[in-house]
Amino acid sequence: MVEKHEARGGASSRATAPPREVTATALGPWPGEDPVEAARIIRGELGSPHLPFLAELPDRGVGSDALGRTASILAELAVDVQPYGWRLVDRPGKDFRRAASALATDINVLADVAGAEENPAAEIKVQLVGPLSLAAGLHLHNGERALLDYGARRDLADSLAAGVGGYLSRVAAAVPGARLVVQMDEPEIAAVLAGTIPTSSGYRTLRAVPASEARESWRLVLDALRAAGAAEAVISVPEVEAPFDQILAAGADGIAVPLKALTSRQWEQLAGAVESGSSLWLGAMEAAGGPLPKVAESMEAVWRPWRQLGLPAQTLASIRVTPSAGLAGGSPSQATEVLGRLTRLADGLNQLAQG
Repeated sequence: MVEKHEARGGASSRATAPPREVTATALGPWPGEDPVEAARIIRGELGSPHLPFLAELPDRGVGSDALGRTASILAELAVDVQPYGWRLVDRPGKDFRRAASALATDINVLADVAGAEENPAAEIKVQLVGPLSLAAGLHLHNGERALLDYGARRDLADSLAAGVGGYLSRVAAAVPGARLVVQMDEPEIAAVLAGTIPTSSGYRTLRAVPASEARESWRLVLDALRAAGAAEAVISVPEVEAPFDQILAAGADGIAVPLKALTSRQWEQLAGAVESGSSLWLGAMEAAGGPLPKVAESMEAVWRPWRQLGLPAQTLASIRVTPSAGLAGGSPSQATEVLGRLTRLADGLNQLAQG
C-alpha cells in the first residue's frame, strides 16, 4: 500500500487532482466514422467537471477497433490481420499502419477541437486494452493465441508498458495542461483467469493464467502509465467474476464495472475499496438497445445498494458514472443523449452526497 501511495503522489505533482464530486464519462467506443463530430459532441457534453475522452470509432473498420488500436502503440512488436484476427508479425504491414494512422488522426483532431475551445476541459481520458486481454486477442505465427505462451504474455506486457509513454506524450501535447486519465480495459479477464478461452482448434481451452501473474502484468503497465504522466489509472472489467482484489493489489487507482449484475459480495468488496480511497466507475446506465432508463431509475440503482451497505452519502463523491457498455452500437444522436443523461445522473447523485 505504501508503494501505491507513493505512485499516486508522483502523479498528482504533475496534475492537480480535481475536487471530489460525482462526474460522468463513457467507456470509449463511439458510433460513426467522423472523429471531428465525435470530439465536438463528447467535449461539448462532458465539459468540466466531467471527463471527456478520446473516442474509439470501430465503424471505420480494421485498425479502429480497441485491439488494433492498442496493438499500434506496442513497442518493437507489430501486427497484421488474418481471417482469425490480429496476429503478431515480424514487420509492420498495411493493417498496422492503418491502425497507427487512425490513432494519429484522432489525436490531431483532439488537438484541433480542444485548441478552439475558450475553456478547455481540465481532464482527458484515453483507453487501451490491458495486457491479459491483449494476449487473449492477439495470435502467434502458428495461429494460436499469445495467451498460450508465458514468454509471449510477458513480451506483450513489456511491450505495452514501453509503448504507453509515447501514446500519452502525444495526447498530452494535444491538450496541454490537461490531467491525463487512463482506462485499461480487461474484457476477457474472467475467462483468462478461469481457463475457459478456447484454443484455435476449439477442442480444448487454454490453461488459466495465475492471478499473481495478472497482478504483476497490471503493475508493470500501471507503473509505466504513471511514469508517463497519467494522474489516474483504472482497470475496467465485466461484472462477472471480476477480480477486484487483484486489481487493487496491482495498484490501480480504481475499478470500472457495470452495475447491472453485481452481487452482494461484490458490492461489499467495492464498498471496502471506496472506504480505502479508491475511485469507483459504475456502469449505471443501460444503453444497449431499447429505451434509455429514466435518470431517477439510474439514481436509485446506485443509491439503494449504497444505503444498504451503510456507506455515508458523502462517499458518493468517489464515483464516476458511465454507460454499462460502449456506445458504438447506436447512432451519434443516441450516444449524445446517453451522455446528457449521465451528466444529469451525476448531478442528482451529487445532491444526495451533499445531503
